[in-house]
Amino acid sequence: MKNIFSLAIISSMALVSCGAVQSIVQNTFPYTTNVLVSTGVPTDKEVSSTATASNVQTWVGGNNNAQIKDVRISDAKISVVSPTGGNLSALKSVKIYISSNGTSEKLVASRTSIDTNSSSLNLDLNNDTGFLDSVVKSSGLNVRTVYELKNQTSSDMNLKVALNFSSVPQR
Repeated sequence: MKNIFSLAIISSMALVSCGAVQSIVQNTFPYTTNVLVSTGVPTDKEVSSTATASNVQTWVGGNNNAQIKDVRISDAKISVVSPTGGNLSALKSVKIYISSNGTSEKLVASRTSIDTNSSSLNLDLNNDTGFLDSVVKSSGLNVRTVYELKNQTSSDMNLKVALNFSSVPQR
């Protein structure tokens, strides 16, 4: 009886510690890119800018051998880098797409009807995208930012798009 009780306690501790370890080793990795909004960009017309992600590939290995799975977008934010003291009041909408060599483009975040004088804005995540393993784990991850202005800018504006992805270790 004493042995069964001891075994039950040890088994319980092992199961609890496995869950704790899994949550500790859950990966979250960032990607940032800059988007230049020039003074000549017309209003009420979608404009896009594409950048290749190099730091995401550094985090996850840049190939299908990366030991992660269940990759999802966990956070997306856009903010003004310059001009100093600038705000997002000129923006009407923003959409963020990701793709890679051999995969189709996926909308991961967006915001329509932007109405803020703030210098940063959290974007709405697209939960319909599902897991992004095949996109993030392959080489050549591209991020395309599509924006539309409601007012022309009086000077060039540099925006930072920050995306955070989360994953769990592959067993």
